Amino acid sequence: MSGDGLPPLREVIQQHGLAAKKSLGQNFLLDLNLTGKIARAAGDLTKSIVIEVGPGPGGLTRALLANGARKVVAIERDERCIAALAEIAEHYPHRLEIIPGDALKTDFVRLAGGEPAQLVANLPYNIGTELLVRWLTVGEWPPFYQSMTLMFQREVAERIVAVPGSSAYGRLGVLAGWRTEARIAFDVPPQAFTPPPKVTSSVVNLAPRANPLPADVRILGRVTEAAFGQRRKMLRQSLKSLGGERLLAAVDIDPTRRAETLGIAEFVALANAVQPVNS
Repeated sequence: MSGDGLPPLREVIQQHGLAAKKSLGQNFLLDLNLTGKIARAAGDLTKSIVIEVGPGPGGLTRALLANGARKVVAIERDERCIAALAEIAEHYPHRLEIIPGDALKTDFVRLAGGEPAQLVANLPYNIGTELLVRWLTVGEWPPFYQSMTLMFQREVAERIVAVPGSSAYGRLGVLAGWRTEARIAFDVPPQAFTPPPKVTSSVVNLAPRANPLPADVRILGRVTEAAFGQRRKMLRQSLKSLGGERLLAAVDIDPTRRAETLGIAEFVALANAVQPVNS
């Protein structure tokens, strides 16, 4: 038995035949010391709903519950994992809700139901970035979540926390920096997973900003997509479809600059100038 009174995760995986599926982006985290560290990195879990995506056999789920989570809502697409998660739910009565389904088709705002929520997950690698972008670009702000504590490949984590001028800076860094304060909490080595990925992973903390600079989230998305879609080109060329030199002149940005040199406030200014230019 493990410290929480449940069987060791390797036993659970063997018992339920849970070989990780590459098609689902699965890499199971079996080190309970590390799952505990992730749960602690999320802060106080006792006053909110914790939403977890891709719990797999439930290593992080167990750590969240053991660290006092009032309620965990776990979304799992792999039907093979449901029975293993049900055993955890039995061990922690009324504190774990398992939702079989695809996170990309989940209405997270409805799931939170107006209660304070925290997103904590070892995200499946194949959908992690897409989910994060959706959470960063929700219509209502402040958002449905109070914090996000998420695991990504190290390279993605570096893009999330990147600053202007750095090689990792791009659309993800702009969106994350605009609406949240993001930091890398710690790294997780490949050998902590089964099967071990080829890369180091990182846990990222994202705290929503109370008052991000006002902008239309969809237009800001279009501006960053266009600017970084041709990042080697000057802005007058990469932003041609949105107004090019006319747009840049409207906010006094040198048209020969490149996307990675622009700060978040400059991207927001561009987004706010797009509407009149394109009307």
